[in-house]
Amino acid sequence: MRIISFNANGLRSAASKGFFDWFRTQNADVLCVQETKAQEHQLAGPEFLPEGYRAYFRDAITKKGYSGVAIYTKREPDEVRTAMGWAPFDDEGRYIEARYGDLSVVSFYIPSGSSGELRQGFKFEVMDWLKPKLDEWLRSGRQYVLCGDWNIVRSRLDIKNWASNQKNSGCLPPERDWLNGLCADEGGWVDAYRSLKAEGQDYTWWSNRGGARGNDVGWRIDYQIVTPNLRDRLRACAIQKEPRYSDHAPFIVDYEL
Repeated sequence: MRIISFNANGLRSAASKGFFDWFRTQNADVLCVQETKAQEHQLAGPEFLPEGYRAYFRDAITKKGYSGVAIYTKREPDEVRTAMGWAPFDDEGRYIEARYGDLSVVSFYIPSGSSGELRQGFKFEVMDWLKPKLDEWLRSGRQYVLCGDWNIVRSRLDIKNWASNQKNSGCLPPERDWLNGLCADEGGWVDAYRSLKAEGQDYTWWSNRGGARGNDVGWRIDYQIVTPNLRDRLRACAIQKEPRYSDHAPFIVDYEL
């Protein structure tokens, strides 16, 4: 089973750059998109729906053209969920889950705090609220694949300029402690990339400034985080840095499912 996670930073923009042409070559079972930056009706044309796939969306209702998540899937899910029960998070279009038997595939978009103290405060609120939800999922016995842009790096392996970013959102010690705490032990969540590439230093996001992408001055903030009952099902992963469809790169994981 191949699952792809991709922050499109505007799915219409990514499509115009050839993203769906590339996607059609991947034989993916599920695609999780973040930052669609569109309403569902704006993504209804055939250019946004590869043959053989169904698409499900959770748009932001706080303001149009903001945030938004989607799941594209070959197999029709048994159920699709689009709310976790807290309006400030749900209404920004940050969660969608497709359920297939005992397997759940989630597209998550965790807030960024880079715009200032207000949004950083909201990010910490989301983290505090989300932790018991994720603990509950972990105890449920279901298989979960949590795809998405978490806007947090885990370690110095995941960011080019470690020292100079210690006071910047996405690399703050409390953020890293929270994410690393989720993946802290054998019974915790599993970072698919780090499980497959223990010493890997690949990135999934680059600033649009200062030639960051060309110089590979990046951050690894896009993940597939899975329940421990999927650890032994991980087979391979790749980050599709080129061609460039967004300031993020698609992250691909192959599972034996």
